[in-house]
Amino acid sequence: MFIGEYQHNLDIKGRINIPSKFREGLGDKFFLTKGLDNSLFCFPDNEWKIFEEKLKALPLTNKNARAFVRLFFAGATECSLDKQGRILIPQNLREHSKIEKEIMIIGVGTRVEIWSQEEWDRYKDPDNISYDEIAEHMSDLGI
Repeated sequence: MFIGEYQHNLDIKGRINIPSKFREGLGDKFFLTKGLDNSLFCFPDNEWKIFEEKLKALPLTNKNARAFVRLFFAGATECSLDKQGRILIPQNLREHSKIEKEIMIIGVGTRVEIWSQEEWDRYKDPDNISYDEIAEHMSDLGI
């Protein structure tokens, strides 16, 4: 399980260090793709396969389903860590997530999310998100 948040910087070549606590869980091969809320999603191979099967099961006749599948597959790239524990974030994914220099890497249970520091700060600002309001709606999801 991936938990916690870690601040890092993008290097001049577009690489980031993956926190050591996340490296083992990601394994030798994992997938990076466009996420939601201007983030990137990083799935270990086994979680990617589960998510991939769910996406493949969506109806091709549904316009929103097609768009959602395109978002994730077209932006996806297979990753592996270099000897220093870094990955390269392709330019198109940096643009999607507005990553320039300072980044946040957060654990979200079954995946890792990568955010620009500015977008992460904006997202979790109390003026933009109310934990109490979100908690009230969790009962709709069975929590």
